[in-house]
Amino acid sequence: MNLFEFLLDPASWTGPSGIPARLLQHLLYSGAAVLLAALVAIPLGVVIGHTRRGDAVASGLSNAARAIPTLGLLVLVVTLLGTGAAPVVGALAVLAVPPVLINTVAGFRQADQEAVHAGRALGMTPWQLVRQVELPLATPLIVSGVRSASLQVIATATVAALAAAGGLGRFVVDGQRLGPEGYPQMLAGAVLVALLAIVVDLLLGGLSWQLERRRRHIRREERGDLDALRAGELAEQAAARPDTADRAGDADRPADAATVEVPAGETPDTGPRPGHR
Repeated sequence: MNLFEFLLDPASWTGPSGIPARLLQHLLYSGAAVLLAALVAIPLGVVIGHTRRGDAVASGLSNAARAIPTLGLLVLVVTLLGTGAAPVVGALAVLAVPPVLINTVAGFRQADQEAVHAGRALGMTPWQLVRQVELPLATPLIVSGVRSASLQVIATATVAALAAAGGLGRFVVDGQRLGPEGYPQMLAGAVLVALLAIVVDLLLGGLSWQLERRRRHIRREERGDLDALRAGELAEQAAARPDTADRAGDADRPADAATVEVPAGETPDTGPRPGHR
């Protein structure tokens, strides 16, 4: 039996050990791990990115999580908690935290500062600024971090089979036990994992593209609000300010000759009278 015969065999698509069941288990493990990592990394990244404090904490946590070998962590967790899905999800979640955390912080740091200043000028509270301005602008990078974490988790979730769990890794482990006869099964497991990763990457890539379009729209709206606010402030200042131009013109105008009011019937006295000494 070769790879195509194994994939086209109806027995490979039925039962609790068939491809659909193993695929669903793999998706559940991966989805739970990424969700758990997002629940931890995104709020922490929002706080660090908004306050501009704690970069060392984020970098330290990310580097420490990346340095931990997944297989070694899985063995440690299985030794402490036993076999099953929970140890697998916990080990995979540790692997998924660094890219989500780093991208969340970077998304807030790279948010358009003009839009942020416009929100502050409009009187937004810090929570409103995060929810209505910074978070929508940072969402594409956050999704990019989730995308990277998902690919890593899907590829690494094959180790779930080593903890007596399910997933597509069962094809690799079970095929290895069969010896040469299990090579098609092992290859099928590897191909299915690669195809799953490609499909998830395309889906999240499309979502990231849509969010990027929305981000550009938000930036245009915030810049429009900022321009309108600046125009209103300039108009108010011009209305409240005295007409200095007219005053300057009056100051530069030469003074008129002095005039003397003369009662009716009299002539102005412009010089000495004749015969007067």
